[in-house]
Amino acid sequence: MRKDIHETNRLSWNLATAAHNSHKGDQAKFLREGGSTLFPEDLEMLGDIVGKRVVHLQCNAGPDSLSLAALGAIVTGVDISDEAIDYARRLSADSRIPAEFVRSDVYDWFDEAIARGDQFDRVFVSYGALIWLSDIRGWAEGVAGVLAPGGAIGLVEFHPVGLMYNEKGERDWPYFSHGEPQSDGEGIGDYVAFSGDGLVPWGYEEGVTDFVNPIPSSEFLWGIGDVVTALIDAGLVLETLREYPYSNGTPRMVDSVEGPGRRFYVPEGQPNLPQLYALRARKPA
Repeated sequence: MRKDIHETNRLSWNLATAAHNSHKGDQAKFLREGGSTLFPEDLEMLGDIVGKRVVHLQCNAGPDSLSLAALGAIVTGVDISDEAIDYARRLSADSRIPAEFVRSDVYDWFDEAIARGDQFDRVFVSYGALIWLSDIRGWAEGVAGVLAPGGAIGLVEFHPVGLMYNEKGERDWPYFSHGEPQSDGEGIGDYVAFSGDGLVPWGYEEGVTDFVNPIPSSEFLWGIGDVVTALIDAGLVLETLREYPYSNGTPRMVDSVEGPGRRFYVPEGQPNLPQLYALRARKPA
């Protein structure tokens, strides 16, 4: 486990999150009036959540967590970024949707939650979370440790094949990295500005312009085999595994084509490739 890299990434995320949130306008009003930032794939993997205890790991600034709470779940959001959790707490208060938000490295949170005996019916993980994990097996064991018997993880993630390509459609990242950190020397960028209305359907605002993050980040690239095997080895039973030729909310390439439901496909005339995958795995009762 690379806690030193986690810490540097935390600092990079703090700066990036402030830039991201500058574009979101009155997100609290959107949520308060019944808006949701969730996609159909998220809800399919989670199943019925009414009255269920849900922990959203690496929840970022909280809109997805609050969208789950608005559907009747009892939600805890966990994220390493101070800026993200501070924003999530304000968003919860301003939207009048109750949820608990915890600032913690996810591995530390696992240790503390398991020691307390905390149990959840659902673990939710989504969109760009796994690349910040330096120990995929430790993560899977943590997920299994906080799931109640019969509970399940619902995961929707960017496909590791799609992540091999940059915004120009050039292949510039490996698929197999064997747990070694990868870095291009840059910090976390302003993907909300790149996505525009795709991630801010209630009204994108210009906010911070030309953001450059001075704190370089490092990522960990986990193949689907790494993720699925880690969950199985942790004692979970794989129920569903799906792949999708589109990305939800954010284009992966500059000339991506937007389809219905804010789904972005590879540019016209190019062979398709998987951009998302999703799975559900259950802890035996």
